[in-house]
Amino acid sequence: MLLLAYIGVVAAMTLSPTPLDQGFESAIDKFLGVLHRNGVPEWFGYNKLEFTANILMFVPLGFLLGLALPARIWWVAVLVSPALSVAIELTQAGLLTARFATMSDVFANTIGGLIGTLLAIILRAIVNARDEKVIARALWQAQHQTALPVRSR
Repeated sequence: MLLLAYIGVVAAMTLSPTPLDQGFESAIDKFLGVLHRNGVPEWFGYNKLEFTANILMFVPLGFLLGLALPARIWWVAVLVSPALSVAIELTQAGLLTARFATMSDVFANTIGGLIGTLLAIILRAIVNARDEKVIARALWQAQHQTALPVRSR
């Protein structure tokens, strides 16, 4: 359910008729100014900010896909992120005249999806290792539990 909701959010953000940053140029410039005053290098400008935002937008998608799919086919999440990104960019190029389809967006989205999937795989491995230890301990305790003597009254 959360995965479908997040796909809806991504669709709303990427398939709206106008770019999300339209009308916010001044706020973005101020934000970049704050970043630069606080140690972020000057080379980190609007294009790098947009690229980073595209990565961050697809991290939750890759993560949720990585958790939603059965463990044996986790690799499908690696294919879905770039496929979804290409579909978004093709839709922007073909149907949304105010939007710009770019390969850099596909690249950034794919990176984000891969990072999210990797995080899901790591989380699954941690949980699986913990579960195996818990099960092994419970089995050991069951096998080595001594019968308590019954006290008579």
